[in-house]
Amino acid sequence: MEQPIWHPSNKRIADSNMQQFLRRKNVNANNYHQLYEWSIERPDQFWGEFAEFSGILFGSPYEKVVENMEQMPGAQWFKGCSLNYAANLLKSEYTGTAIIFYGERGERIELTWSQLRNQVACISKKLRDLGVKPGDRVAGYLPNRPETVIAMLATTSIGGIWSSCSPDLGISSTLDRFGQIKPKVLFATDGYFYNGKTINSLTSVTEIVKRLPTLKHLVIVPYVNDIPDIHLLPKAILFRELLEEKASLKFEHLPFNHPLCILYSSGTTSNPKCIVHGAGGTLIQHQKEQMLHTDIKPGDKVFYFTTCGWMMWNWLISTLASGATVILFDGSPFYPNAGVLWKIAERERLTVFGTSAKYLSALEKAHYNPRQHVELNYLKSILSTGSPLAPSSFDFVYNQIKDDLQLSSISGGTDIISCFALGNPVLPVYRGELQCRGLGMKMEIFDNQGRSIKEKKGELVCTAAFPSMPIGFWNDPDGKKYFSTYFKQFPNVWCHGDYAEITGRKSVIIHGRSDTVLNPGGVRIGTGEIYRVVDQFKEIEESVAIGQEWEGDERIVLFVRLQSNFRLDKKLIQGIRKAIREAASPRHIPAKILAVPDIPRTINGKIVEIAVRDTVHGRKAGNADTLANPEALKHFLNRKELS
Repeated sequence: MEQPIWHPSNKRIADSNMQQFLRRKNVNANNYHQLYEWSIERPDQFWGEFAEFSGILFGSPYEKVVENMEQMPGAQWFKGCSLNYAANLLKSEYTGTAIIFYGERGERIELTWSQLRNQVACISKKLRDLGVKPGDRVAGYLPNRPETVIAMLATTSIGGIWSSCSPDLGISSTLDRFGQIKPKVLFATDGYFYNGKTINSLTSVTEIVKRLPTLKHLVIVPYVNDIPDIHLLPKAILFRELLEEKASLKFEHLPFNHPLCILYSSGTTSNPKCIVHGAGGTLIQHQKEQMLHTDIKPGDKVFYFTTCGWMMWNWLISTLASGATVILFDGSPFYPNAGVLWKIAERERLTVFGTSAKYLSALEKAHYNPRQHVELNYLKSILSTGSPLAPSSFDFVYNQIKDDLQLSSISGGTDIISCFALGNPVLPVYRGELQCRGLGMKMEIFDNQGRSIKEKKGELVCTAAFPSMPIGFWNDPDGKKYFSTYFKQFPNVWCHGDYAEITGRKSVIIHGRSDTVLNPGGVRIGTGEIYRVVDQFKEIEESVAIGQEWEGDERIVLFVRLQSNFRLDKKLIQGIRKAIREAASPRHIPAKILAVPDIPRTINGKIVEIAVRDTVHGRKAGNADTLANPEALKHFLNRKELS
């Protein structure tokens, strides 16, 4: 029987927030698995109890935890209450350091809780003066700096709706997003630094502003220049000008489901979906994941490598509600060397380090072993998301980073601004597995006929409502787009688009996206099953697998980008096929293995399988300008090897 790769100590279990929650007199469970069953069988009791446990600040009390639970969508959470998201992140009892920022060039900025509250108060007052009211949209075209956090909290403190894109997103793609939501105010940067280069953003900002007719005000956050030249930008003011007048914090307390933020699907169409998330659902879901599943406590120092255009940024900032210090970083995680983030972890005594599966794989391939270079005595958890974490990466973390920590591979997404499968401080970690389903999330696996299955691969679904379901999509008044995206395949069931399984020990394995599931000979194969094997080859930097329509069926094609000084010869191809056969099955073996110099990805580092598949089939890849490297698509077009 397979043994766990890590098991929490008795002391760690006893001291965890999860165990404290289990001890509450109204909690009807003695261990995690019982707690999970109780949370999905009695969601009213679970979410009510957790709201009290987490200390959520309500402006007015709720009448009922949930109403119309059986409807999806349609359930109403914490009916009758009012609250404010920012008020819960800026609780007066927290003291010390709230935010620490590192830039690529070594810049370090520290904000105390008092400074953070004061700056949020100033920006909030100015936004009110500029005419921002509850429901108005405020957008950010910003790097991952403290000003971004301040602008978001100020916006949400008055009931405005926040939305942000990273400044490395192209002009047209930014307009595809902000053009739909019609912001009243835009916060933008003059530039940013990445991989040793300085990128000027003002040209892009100028064009964006021209094409946003609803925009009333522009606030420039200086980054590459102390005093950027903004005289050609209409209605532009500098961020620091908004801080000149002192103000006191005021919060608009609004209904539980009042819109908090708008996130965007990465999508394959020309018009990304604008996903609207509610304040209360986002807050309570994040708090549950952070306090219980990640064991974040006051004084913890939490880092996540993310841009402001990824949902994990929103998740990271929510840790302020637990009294944690948020560590921000903007720049390349490998500049000037592979150790840059780990030096920060050592210096700041990080307790939680969040990143992506791709980063951990790249770190391993760069032969950088953190435990040889830094002391990580305070680090208690590593979080990984974005794509399935390969079993070999589990080994790398425990062998080369730290042997006593909770490695949490987590999975959810922009759609729910949270996770279905999570880590757990009171459960063991097994290679290649996510520790558990999240509390209150009735996650199941369905076969093609909509039947619930166990210990088999199938469609990841959720069969009951949960608080962080989107309010809806922007500009979708009848809810048709919202319904067709998540509920069309299985009536009254959330279909997430992941191909997964629940194991016999109730852990979760994610096999890849179901919309890119391979289907040779009618056998469904998750791309993650192939990547886990290919990632172990030192010769290969990264890979992408697609299904190619072929002779009335489908065949698997694997594209590989090689490490320098290696080539895709017959021996390597044979080795890849042999390893896939042995680790997976003969059906997993690619019909073609081809080399490419580059693979398209989003600005957050996700490989875009659909874009590759469309290009191979001669179809235009939708939203190619959302890619960080759209020029890479040419390497997949009209390949003679595939004709």
